[in-house]
Amino acid sequence: MSFSITIIIIITTVAISLYVSENLELKHKMLFNPAKVYYHNEWHRLFSHAFIHADLIHLGINMFVLYFFGQYVELFFTFKLKFGSLGLLYFITLYTGGILFASLPALRKNKDNPVYNSLGASGAVSAVLFSSIILDPTNTIYIYAAIPMPAIVFGVLYVGYEMYMNNRGRTNIAHDAHLLGALFGVLFTIIISPKFVIVNFIQQIQNII
Repeated sequence: MSFSITIIIIITTVAISLYVSENLELKHKMLFNPAKVYYHNEWHRLFSHAFIHADLIHLGINMFVLYFFGQYVELFFTFKLKFGSLGLLYFITLYTGGILFASLPALRKNKDNPVYNSLGASGAVSAVLFSSIILDPTNTIYIYAAIPMPAIVFGVLYVGYEMYMNNRGRTNIAHDAHLLGALFGVLFTIIISPKFVIVNFIQQIQNII
């Protein structure tokens, strides 16, 4: 039986999200509130918010994406890139780094806004998703589990949509966090194995042009 960090993260996140749905005091203490991080040194909020979600739909979408792409990236790090057990550490760093990196824009912009709160693992999940895209750009991704397209095409459309929605504003979704998480996923994956990732990416793109 293989050791899957992805499954452990999913089980932990689902358990905590469901538990805090009945414990609003604890949920409030885990929310990402930049003012409390910046002025009250509640640094745990930079990470704790990724283990709680607004509702079952929010939780379900994030964990669904993580289930499929997280295990793929884990296996790629461990076997394809031949990192072995170090690949598991890299995957943990990818996920937690995505949480932190995706939180930085809100920390900077909303440190003086005490009513700003956010939650969810979307930044970390974006990091994992885009790590998979840079590793295997011609892999088929099914939109709404029905519409197939190459991963790189999905990635471009995703970034375009998130940039548009971020500039448009007036939503309760942290689109900038999604973008920063995606960027971290790409950069981290290139950093840990630059030669393989870049050469493999170029070769695969050339094959579909």
